[in-house]
Amino acid sequence: MAKNTDWFRKARWGVFNHYLAYGASHQGGDGVSPEEWNARVDSFDVPGLVRRLQQVGAAYYFITLGQNYGFYCSPNETYESLVHQMPSRLARRDLVGELADALTDAGIRLMAYLPSHAPANNRPAVEALACTPAWDASQWQLRPGTYLRTAETDERLSTFQRHWEAIIREWSLRWGKKVHGWWIDGSYYADRMYRHTDEPNFASFSAALKAGNPDAIVAFNPGVKVPVIRYTEHEDYTAGEVADALPVGRWGHAGFERTEGTVDGAQYHILTFLGEYWGRGEPRFSEEMVIGYTRFVNDCGGVVSWDVPVSDDGRIPDAFVRRLAALNQALAAE
Repeated sequence: MAKNTDWFRKARWGVFNHYLAYGASHQGGDGVSPEEWNARVDSFDVPGLVRRLQQVGAAYYFITLGQNYGFYCSPNETYESLVHQMPSRLARRDLVGELADALTDAGIRLMAYLPSHAPANNRPAVEALACTPAWDASQWQLRPGTYLRTAETDERLSTFQRHWEAIIREWSLRWGKKVHGWWIDGSYYADRMYRHTDEPNFASFSAALKAGNPDAIVAFNPGVKVPVIRYTEHEDYTAGEVADALPVGRWGHAGFERTEGTVDGAQYHILTFLGEYWGRGEPRFSEEMVIGYTRFVNDCGGVVSWDVPVSDDGRIPDAFVRRLAALNQALAAE
């Protein structure tokens, strides 16, 4: 197992926020304007969030840069030069950069979330970035016939991959060692796009993510997989997305076996939602359940990231704060 995951294992658990213009996996048309998005991002109370994370004892914190509509909570000149969308959907405020500074001062590590593909529900960006496959990419909400294709778009979406790596590299270099990891969503088409010896591939994608911090840890999400898998040798920890089934091990040659710390050499990690769905709803688990499952995964040498809702201004609801604080208290007492 890579040395750069030692801190992650010792952290035991952390907090994940889906901070988006629309809810996670939302479909249903535009309704948020760039000005409204900027107003939301401008309202985010960074010191207030940091105090909450300190209150619950979180050792690390994940935030989404953006998802399917092209609204990102940090500016990026490379993206703007490629997409040319006016008015821009990228926030003027570098929220991630401000969080990186404040969390570093507080001794909490920042991690970032980004999809593997262009924002599927923003057609101008999809076309400008050449994320226009001839094959059905419905898992990305992209289907041939819903966008214009260019002659340079090959089977592997090589042009898009190079564009996306350049965009990511700018962010990574800007934040440097203040961003300690990346969780890349939607890496569903690995055999078509990334499992190749020549670039672009998983190696070049990982290199772009780590451009600003070679010690950053990276995971590529293949979707919900139970038992949890390591998707590629180029990831340091498992994405571990789970929803309605919480893994407790797997069947092996000797019968049922616990996962013990690593999965094919990657740090064992679980990501699931504490609310009714990603980023919303009331808590679906009691304090006892949150404590019990986190302790179980920790005892296996694993790490748990709990996704909780967050308001536009960066406030985590009290019901979730209580559960996370109880978790911290229970584990600290061991």
